[in-house]
Amino acid sequence: MEIKRNRASAIPILIIFLLNIYLFYRALDYNKVYTAVLSVTVAPLYYLTYLLISYTGEGSRLYGWKNLVERLPAVKKPGRHVRFKEKFLWTSLILIIYFVLSNIYIYGLDRAQIIDVFASFRSIFAGQAGSIMDLGIGPIVTASIIMQLFVGAKIINIDLTKSDDKALYQSAQKLLVILMIFVEAVPQVFGYLPPDPSFISAINGTVPGYGLMIARIFIIFQLFMGSYLVFMMDEVVSKWGIGSGVSLFIAAGVSQALITGTLNWVPTGSGPLSISNPPSGAIPKTFYLLSQFNAGNLYSGGLERIIFAPPNPLIALAGTIFIFFLVVWVQSVKVELPLAHERARGARGRYPIQLMYASNIPVILAAAVLANLAMWSLLFWTNPTLAKIPILGHDYYLGAYPSASLAQQLNIQQTTPIGGLAWYLANPNGLANWLFPMLDPQVYQTQLFNHPPWEMGIHVLAYVAFMVGASVLFAKFWIETTNMNSEGVARQIQSSGMQIPGFRRDPRVLKRVLDKYIPAITVFSGAAVGALAASADLIGTVGNASGTGVLLTVGIVIQLYQAMGREQMTEMYPFMRDFFGGM
Repeated sequence: MEIKRNRASAIPILIIFLLNIYLFYRALDYNKVYTAVLSVTVAPLYYLTYLLISYTGEGSRLYGWKNLVERLPAVKKPGRHVRFKEKFLWTSLILIIYFVLSNIYIYGLDRAQIIDVFASFRSIFAGQAGSIMDLGIGPIVTASIIMQLFVGAKIINIDLTKSDDKALYQSAQKLLVILMIFVEAVPQVFGYLPPDPSFISAINGTVPGYGLMIARIFIIFQLFMGSYLVFMMDEVVSKWGIGSGVSLFIAAGVSQALITGTLNWVPTGSGPLSISNPPSGAIPKTFYLLSQFNAGNLYSGGLERIIFAPPNPLIALAGTIFIFFLVVWVQSVKVELPLAHERARGARGRYPIQLMYASNIPVILAAAVLANLAMWSLLFWTNPTLAKIPILGHDYYLGAYPSASLAQQLNIQQTTPIGGLAWYLANPNGLANWLFPMLDPQVYQTQLFNHPPWEMGIHVLAYVAFMVGASVLFAKFWIETTNMNSEGVARQIQSSGMQIPGFRRDPRVLKRVLDKYIPAITVFSGAAVGALAASADLIGTVGNASGTGVLLTVGIVIQLYQAMGREQMTEMYPFMRDFFGGM
């Protein structure tokens, strides 16, 4: 397809690119090899910019990428109806592959020096630190956030009700996923996923002086392959399986963390099993300590240790169970619109508008924003190069992090923020993390990180407000981009041959009826799911799965069960496939 372009727009872009190369050359002490590698790395960004700016045809400038994105690898959509058993088989197979990849560590990595920049969000990001799945679903979710914000803010002028524009939007998002993989992978390799010294020495034996550079490139390549496999597996599940691959991976990771945090009998530390080193799982830990403590020990602090002391205290297990039943109840609340089929006489049904209408996607996106804030604030605080950038570099107000010695003294990880915006928006993980320090600051001073108790209160309020506000924003964007708004649902009901009894069979009439419910419930569902996620984090969970992770997992499992029910229904009643959007 020939695309209209203004070729002259390449001249200023080329000039800026050459100037950038010269600045690289000077910053790298006139090293030609490193300059060439860095220039080749950033060249695709300039080329993509040229494709956008030079486009002069009709419609969105994203059409400047059309020829490129159409050539990206993709999973072919089935040209037939895929039966339930086959979908279930594909879903199960992808889940097994996910667990296998999560246990394959990056070759040439110094495991002892790994710093997990996504430690607080690891269960949500569906990855394993140091494995080829280290980035998890992070690039996919980040790309989705950027595209939704650009479309919602009209920075990208695209009409998602048109099939061509929607296909272009999805293809452009694939390209953005590839860019986000490198954006998240490259900074981590410089200090957080370091190459093993022996691996560097082996490369230096073949290519003297370039062992570190080649080792880093090799690690980045493995991260890219792992993340792109996640993306392709998500497409396989979406097109050939049941539900969403991203949701499936989140549920798998969180479930693993919950089971481990509840039943793991391995001691917390590296030494033998003892009162000071009890089992790490909540249930084995409780029974072991109860068997070792006498009545005096329990009264003098043993009972408090069993119920409240991390890791995996009994209150965290109770909180996990409470969150589970609360989410199950909330997911069952819905408004049902009666429907009748115009051709099949007597065939009636209901269109459910659930209280959680926007599903759990808004929370995933909100958590991804916080994870990226945590990652970049850590990079700007600790990375030798980024720390020199004016305003952002090593700025306490963006986010402050402890040194290795301070982290050991406070018994926290180096990735835990202790000040700045990153601290105010960090997710609390249980009552011992925020409530007890506010009630008894003298005893729990280490949890306050030298902040007064009232600042801890602001921290909690700021986190809850962000989760609620961001979830509402992303709920609105998600409903629009997935055609779940009033107009999209009206067209869906119309095309399936269904109608609301007592109303004329006209999409405009259906839209007016749906306008009474969908816009309001979209905002409410976004706020409700954000408040639930924040509340779950405040209560705390076992396995360091985070309350948000438990909330997402329960919702995902319920939706998977409902999706399986829909698949079985379309097996028995083929005319319902049009209504559910299937083949």
